[in-house]
Amino acid sequence: MLFSYAYVPHSMEKMQEYIDFIFYEVWCQAPQGQPFGFDLFRAMPDLKEIMEAFFYSDAKGADFFYGNVEKIYGLFVTLIPSEIDQLKAWYAGNNDIAKLCGNDPAVALARYSDLEAFNQGLSASIAIFFKGLYSKNLLNLAVLKEKIGEIDDHHTKFTEVNKQGKCPFCGINDVKGIYHSKREAYDHYLPKGKYPFNSINFSNLAPACHECNSTYKLSKDPLYDAKDPLLARTGGRRKSFYPYQTIAYTIKLDVVLNSPDWTNIKPDDVILTAGPEEMKEEIDTWLDVYGIEERYKAKCCGENDGKYWIEQVIDESQNDGKTPEEFLSILARQARLKPFAEVNFLKQPFMEACRRSGLFNT
Repeated sequence: MLFSYAYVPHSMEKMQEYIDFIFYEVWCQAPQGQPFGFDLFRAMPDLKEIMEAFFYSDAKGADFFYGNVEKIYGLFVTLIPSEIDQLKAWYAGNNDIAKLCGNDPAVALARYSDLEAFNQGLSASIAIFFKGLYSKNLLNLAVLKEKIGEIDDHHTKFTEVNKQGKCPFCGINDVKGIYHSKREAYDHYLPKGKYPFNSINFSNLAPACHECNSTYKLSKDPLYDAKDPLLARTGGRRKSFYPYQTIAYTIKLDVVLNSPDWTNIKPDDVILTAGPEEMKEEIDTWLDVYGIEERYKAKCCGENDGKYWIEQVIDESQNDGKTPEEFLSILARQARLKPFAEVNFLKQPFMEACRRSGLFNT
C-alpha cells in the first residue's frame, strides 16, 4: 500500500456500536434465560426504537435484521461460559483491524473456518447476518438512516479529507472524489466472506479502485498465505498494511531494465524491487494481494506509458535541446514533490533504470 488513508469519523459508526451492543449485551447474555424481546435493548434507546420499527415493518431489510438477531439469540442460549468467552475474544480481535494487520499474537483472530469448527449452526447464522449487514436493503431503511446517516455522505466527508484522488493500493488508477457524482466501492479489507464480526466496521472499509477491488484482490486474504513456505511456522499468518495507519512511511521502488531496445521492452526485461527492508513482510503481502508486480511491469512496457516516457526524453533531446540528464533531474524533483501525480513514483525509477541501461546514449 503506497500510502494510508486518514480515518474520518462519521455517524455511520453508530451501526458498529449497535452491533457491539447486540453482541455483548444481548447475545452474550442469552444464557441467563431472559426471553427475547424489546426489553433486551432498553439500555440503548436508539437501537430499541429501531428494533421496534423493524418488528412492525414488512420491509425485506427490517425482517432480515430483526429475524437474524432473534435467531442468533436463540443459538447463544445454549452456550456455556467458556464458549461465550471464546466468542467474545474472537469478536474483539476481529474488530481490532490495526493489530490484526500487525500480526499481534495477543489478539485473538477467527475466520469462518474456525467458527464453523467451533459451532457449525452458529457459524452459518453468524455468516448470514454479518454478510448481509452491508446491504442497501438494510442501510437504506428510513428509520436506520435517520440514526446513522448514509454511506454517500460518509464518502463525501471521507474525500474532503482524503484528497489524493489516487488509489492507495496501486497508485495507478484514480478514485472518485468530491468532484464526482458517483463513488468508489468500499473494499472489505479483511474479506467479509472469510472473517466474521467486522463487516460494518469502518476500520475495515476502504475505498479502492475497481482494478484493485474487483480484478486483483477479490477475496484474497491480507492476513494469510498458506502457500508461502516461509510463513509455515506461523500457520500462514503474515503482516499487512493497515489502511488507516497513522505512522507515515514511504515505499521506495527500484527498477533494473535488461533491454537493449526500448521499442521492444517486455515484462521479463523489467526487474522490480520495493523497500524499505524493515517493511518487507507488509510489502510482500501488498505485492501478492494486489498483483502489483504484474501491473507495474505492464505499465513500464505500455505503448502509452513506459515506452512513451522514453520516447519523450529522446524527442526532447533531439528537438528541444534538453539533455536526458536535465529531463531526469526535473522528473526526480517532481517525484519528490508529487509522487502520485502521473505515476511519478514508478516513472522516476523506471526512467532512471533506462538511463543506467544506456537507452539514452547517443
